[in-house]
This record gives sequence, structure tokens and C-alpha cells, in this order.
Amino acid sequence: MESFKEIKKNENLIFVYDEMRNLLNRRLTDEKLIKKQFKKRVGRELNLNEPHKYNDKLQWLKLNWYDPLATKCADKYKVREYIESKIGGRYLNKLINVYDTIEDIDIEKLPNSFVLKGTHGSGYNIICENKNDMNWKKEYNKMKGWMRNNYYWSKREWVYKDIKPRIICEEFMRDKSGKPPKDYKIFCFNGEPKIIQVDVDRFENHVSNIYDTHWNYLNIEIENPTNEDIKLKKPYLLNEMLKLSKVLSEPFPHVRVDFYNYNEKVIFGELTFFHHSGMGKFTPSEFEDEMGNWLELPKHISRVY
Repeated sequence: MESFKEIKKNENLIFVYDEMRNLLNRRLTDEKLIKKQFKKRVGRELNLNEPHKYNDKLQWLKLNWYDPLATKCADKYKVREYIESKIGGRYLNKLINVYDTIEDIDIEKLPNSFVLKGTHGSGYNIICENKNDMNWKKEYNKMKGWMRNNYYWSKREWVYKDIKPRIICEEFMRDKSGKPPKDYKIFCFNGEPKIIQVDVDRFENHVSNIYDTHWNYLNIEIENPTNEDIKLKKPYLLNEMLKLSKVLSEPFPHVRVDFYNYNEKVIFGELTFFHHSGMGKFTPSEFEDEMGNWLELPKHISRVY
């Protein structure tokens, strides 16, 4: 029998493992599973009675806050309607197609480069720079795993629970260097942007530098490594991104609004309600308290389950 490490290395078995783990997880209530995962990943007990830290407050939101608009905005396909209504369709990446089943995807009819995304989870992405270089048997198996999986059961992020599983195909974006454009992740609290995480070389030497809204470098890490030696220029479109993030985040107590700076245009990426599922490790740890102070929790419980 293969060891656990060998199974994790075999991409064809990862989703089988995830399904088995999710079946076991379903036996636990949301609160019990969240507390168990939190202790294992963050290394301390979760405080739900009087949460002060950022991660604790995100777990409180998982258990006590509900807004159907958040489910729509977590759906990688339906969020496009929200973007069009709030800021306009010009900020959306080009949609090539949307598929209800894997069998509907005809690679021959697609351009040479594109991106496939699962609409109903996190990390469901296939980046295709040249379709002739891809192992499509492996990629189809990966997508079949996506379609079988309800991402909610893994970390109890309720925004994903009722999303219809689909695959969307979007235009592949690359900057002047030929790489995917920088990803600007703007953390908004009660409609106000506070910090910006910039992801560089996400698929090679991934670095996530963090800045305040005046583009001062912050020597902090949230799970991903930073590199102060990588000098990132303040994008001249920063003010536009901050303005748009205010509009998109206004209905929610907290959301991360992602944009790309693509060909001197702002392109919407996604809305994320639970950064690192509320279990990211902070360096220094004190910054988790500061971010927790920014997040004002709703006064009333709105989730019933």
C-alpha cells in the first residue's frame, strides 16, 4: 500500500484522498471541525466567545454570519454579474466559455492559451500557456475531482456550499515579460481597504509582499514569504483599484478584493471572504491582533444551521 506521502505526490489520488477526508469530516459539526483544524494549523485554541485576533474573527464569521450575496460573489461565474452591476463589465477578464460538465470541454475549439477555473472552490485553476504541451488526461481527471467535490466540507466555508459546480474558461493574461500579471489582493474591512498583498511569480518563485494603502512596504508575512529586496513600484492604477475595492466590499464586514494590472488596465480577479480559511500564520504575530482590530463583527448572528 502507498504511504501517505506517496499518495499526496500522486495528483490522480489527491481528490480521492480529499473525498475520504471530507466523508470523515462530515461526522463533525462545523464548530468541532473548525476548532480541530484551527488548533492543528494555527497552534493555539480558537477563541469564539470573545474573538480579538483576525483568524479567530474569520472563524466566528464562518459560524455566525450569513449573506446569500457572499455565496454569489464566491461563485467564479456568478460573481461576474455582481461586478457588472457594481463597477461595469469592462473590469472583467474575457470569458471564453462556461461548462456544466467536463464532457462539454472541447480543447480543440479553444485558443492555444487559456485558463480553466472551477467555479465552486478555491485553488481550482488550470493555467494553460500552450495546450499542446499539456497532459490533458491528467487535467481532465483533476477537473473531474473538482466537479465531485463540495469545497464547503473541507474547511466549512459556507460561501461555497450551495454553488453549482461548473468550469469556466477565461483568457490567459500575461504581462510584457510573458508572465502572468501581478495579483493585487486588497484587504477591505467594513468597506475600507487597509492593506495590499501583491503576489509575484505565483507559479514559480512565489512572493507575497504587503503594503499599506500609501504603498509603504510592511515587513509582515501572512503564510506566504515576502521579499523586501524585490522593489515593486507603486502602480499608477492603485487609486483606481482602491476606489473599486471600496465599492465591491461595501456590503460585507470583510472581504479580500483581487485585481490584476493587465496591459495598463484594472482587471477583476476574485472576492475571497476567508483568507487562508482564517488559519494563516502571521509574522510577526502581533499583526494578527492589529488586523483583528480592523474587523468589526456583526452585532447579530445571521447564520442558522
